[in-house]
Amino acid sequence: MTTAQLYEKLNDVDSSRKKRLVHAHLVIKDPELIPKLIEILFMVDDKISCKAAWVLEFVCNEDLKALLPYLDTFTKNLSKVHSDSAVRPVAKICEMLAKAFYSKENNSVKSALQFKHKEKIIETCFDFMITDVKIAPKAYAMNTLYFFGKDFDWIYPELLQILERDFPNQSAGFKARAKHLIKKIKEETTL
Repeated sequence: MTTAQLYEKLNDVDSSRKKRLVHAHLVIKDPELIPKLIEILFMVDDKISCKAAWVLEFVCNEDLKALLPYLDTFTKNLSKVHSDSAVRPVAKICEMLAKAFYSKENNSVKSALQFKHKEKIIETCFDFMITDVKIAPKAYAMNTLYFFGKDFDWIYPELLQILERDFPNQSAGFKARAKHLIKKIKEETTL
């Protein structure tokens, strides 16, 4: 299947879990579609971009290691994503990568996720935290930053400052997640 054919196929995707899963399985069965899906995802001004993001999130949820050969492309282009519909799944994928990297179980993410990838993810997650994106991407971003803060000393002070500054003006969901992370960070550090 060509990129153009996959693009056309993505027109069938809607917000239903069923459609996203069907298309994710199509991609998982044909791994050569993954770079094409990523290419479409990063056509950030195109309405199909968010559908590619939705499908990639489901692919990663089913088989995160399928993304690993494309980490350079994925992380290099993360900061370009701006549509609310695409930002949420991209932030979720970042959280999945961070969780897998810091998992107690041995997995392929631990050897594939390099310093340069982490830097791009961290940068993008901080952007999500300080810009006007919805609560879900902010929640995924704060979790991702929490994980990476275990290895990057500068993250926790910056993250705490943002969480405490934004706390009064955010939604109940943001406040609940922020309160939990602030407590965890303070328990684990001397901040």
